Amino acid sequence: MSIAALGVSRGLHVTLIDNDPVKVDAAAAKVAQELRLAKLVRAIPGDAAAGRLDMRSFIPGGSASDAVIEAVVETKEAKTKVLREISEAVRPGVPIVTNTSSIPVDELAAGLRHPQHLLGIHFMNPAYLIATVEVIHGTRTSEQVKARASAMLEALGRKGVLVGDGPGFVTSRVSHRLINDAIKVVEEGRASVDDVDLLLQDCLGHRTGPLRTADLIGLDNLADSLAVLHERTGDESFRPAGLLLDKVAAGDYGRKSGRGFYTY
Repeated sequence: MSIAALGVSRGLHVTLIDNDPVKVDAAAAKVAQELRLAKLVRAIPGDAAAGRLDMRSFIPGGSASDAVIEAVVETKEAKTKVLREISEAVRPGVPIVTNTSSIPVDELAAGLRHPQHLLGIHFMNPAYLIATVEVIHGTRTSEQVKARASAMLEALGRKGVLVGDGPGFVTSRVSHRLINDAIKVVEEGRASVDDVDLLLQDCLGHRTGPLRTADLIGLDNLADSLAVLHERTGDESFRPAGLLLDKVAAGDYGRKSGRGFYTY
């Protein structure tokens, strides 16, 4: 929702698509809530003119979109399925952006008929608040798509940092190990959730603390991303902590479910 809210906050026409009719029905209210919060924290001007938001439960054929951003769950199977549907629906040359945090872009592009249309842009959460994003070009991403994606980021007011393709890119490769270790410290009983976050905030300058960040990412998304990193690097430090998997199994996903390492 936060990417849609970002687009609307910049005065753009955004079509939000979800195959769950319940989520589609709730989308307008959630995006409006995100926009109110963005104004409260002065991420956007209080008098900024909002763009138009449409909701759909399917990807329309012959889409006239200038760019399409995929932001489904962090599994290769789910992303490939949606990216294929997008690829068949949009015009040639339209950037298809995967908002993956850990799966290599070339790996996803291999499942598409037109891999030259795909690139990665990793928006941080919440997208309307964090103005810098990772940009990942696949080996087959066309120059036209690169240029159009750059123009899209300019319209969104985001600063793109180009990084190399590979598991976790930069931010997830570094931060997810830290978050996983923080969870293991709590799991081992060596410190409380509050104390881990306090130490990382006050001693190491972590903006929110790793466990609040985990709740913001979504514990289910975090577990999926760690699994991707573990499978593709073989590094045992990325194996999802048992406490994390227990919380996901219990439906405690963080902010979006109302309970994670904290209660909301």
